[in-house]
Parts: sequence; C-alpha cells; structure tokens
Amino acid sequence: MPSIHNISITKYDHGQFHTKDDVLAVEEPLEISLQYFENGEKKRQSVSITMRTPGFDRELALGFLFTEGILTNAAQVEKVLTMGENYITVFLKEETRVELEKLKRNFYTTSSCGVCGKSSIDAIRTIASDFIPSQKEPRKLSAEILTSLIEKINAYQSNFSQTGGIHASALFDFDGKLISIYEDVGRHNALDKLIGHHFIEDPLDFSQHILLLSGRASFELIQKAIMAKIQVVCAIGAPSSLAVELAEEFDITLLGFLKNQSFNLYHISKNNILPHEN
Repeated sequence: MPSIHNISITKYDHGQFHTKDDVLAVEEPLEISLQYFENGEKKRQSVSITMRTPGFDRELALGFLFTEGILTNAAQVEKVLTMGENYITVFLKEETRVELEKLKRNFYTTSSCGVCGKSSIDAIRTIASDFIPSQKEPRKLSAEILTSLIEKINAYQSNFSQTGGIHASALFDFDGKLISIYEDVGRHNALDKLIGHHFIEDPLDFSQHILLLSGRASFELIQKAIMAKIQVVCAIGAPSSLAVELAEEFDITLLGFLKNQSFNLYHISKNNILPHEN
C-alpha cells in the first residue's frame, strides 16, 4: 500500500484558477491485535486502532506495545503477522505474561492524538514510573550540533517535502550523526515506528541519543520518549504545558522551536550540560 497519493486539484493563485497535480499523505486505519496465553489457553485481543501512513506496520505495532508498557523486551515476541492491509497481530511467547488491566483500556487513537480514549493522564504517568538512573558524569550537549539537526533530516523527509502533511521522528547520536528516521501522518506513529525498529531490529541505548520531532512536542510524545529512556528531546514546534511538566518530572532535556540558529530550552536534565556562550 503506497504512503502517498497523487491527485489533480484546482488552485487559486493571484486572481487565477488553474489545475495542478498535488500529492497527499495516505491515511489508513491499522488494527493492532495481540495473541497471548493465559493459563495455557490461547487468547486474542484487539488493543488499538490507529490512523497511520501505511508502511513499517511491524515497527509501529511493536513500538506502540512497548511505549504503552504492554511489552518490555523483544524476547517476549514470537512473531508478527500482517492479516490483510490494515490488520496486524503480534504473537507472544507462551511464557510471556500480559497485564490485562492495560489491555482492558482498549483505546482508539487517531493520527493527531496518541492519548485519545485513555482513562486519565495519571494512568500514563503510572506506566512510565520506572525511568532513567542518573549518569555518573553529565553528558555535554553542543548548541552548534543541536541547531544543525534540522538540515540533516530535510534530505531524508521525502514524503514531507512532497505532501507537507507528514511528521517525522529522527534519532541522532550526540555527535549529530543521523541514526534513523521514520515518517507518518501521525506524529506518535512516527515515533512508535522509530522505537519499534530499535526494539526488534537494531537495539541501542536510547539514553545516549537525541530525539528530534518534526512538529510540536506533545504530552504523549514525551511519554513515549520516557518509555524508551530517551533523555534529550528536540522539537521543531512548540511543546505543550503538559509536555514541559512531564519533562521536568522525569528530568528530560527538552528543546522547542528548534531552528538553524536558535532554540528555546524548557528544561535541562541534571544528566546534561549545555554550555552558555557569550
């Protein structure tokens, strides 16, 4: 299934109407189901329906289950199967125990809101209660490297450049090297795809990397960063008030309005140092 769709539109420009080709980001539902064992009996349950851009559905499903606290490591997964274009099932190993209370929430997510339908914000805080231990020595951040990150993702955001309607989540090391980048019409889906990739395919220490969000920093994105133990989050857009509160609560370095020459610093972790230049 393609991630972009070509159409013909009518454009009004400088007093004139004319026909032109346009490109849209594809948005399709994905139902994520879980097969697990309870008292030796196979059980299957739908845990989420999310509106997403098709592609990397396996990573999306695994990243979602991990950042929601249902999975804790890749060894719990037996296999992942696509059941048609818009259905995917994650099969857990028989010895894997599932917390049914988390499954009972059975929430619905949209492309714009990753926390729609959740019973309360406190529930999210409960899932993310076990976070990152302090490092022995604070890690130094470079303002010059941070402000260089936007240019580095522009060359990779092919769908965004065509549609203007795609979000991206990108992971960098502290030297500014791009490690991975994923796109989706939903900002939380893009991050789940990125985390899901490293959850199952390319494990790494997220605490030693920088997360760049192509849009705003919302509460659910910071929550997902917490679950992955990411300690530095940069957003091209604005953070919400709850995102800042959560960054302070879990001591995450949070930057917003990141540009080529500037950014706003909302919180600096005790695990980071950002030298001030006069």
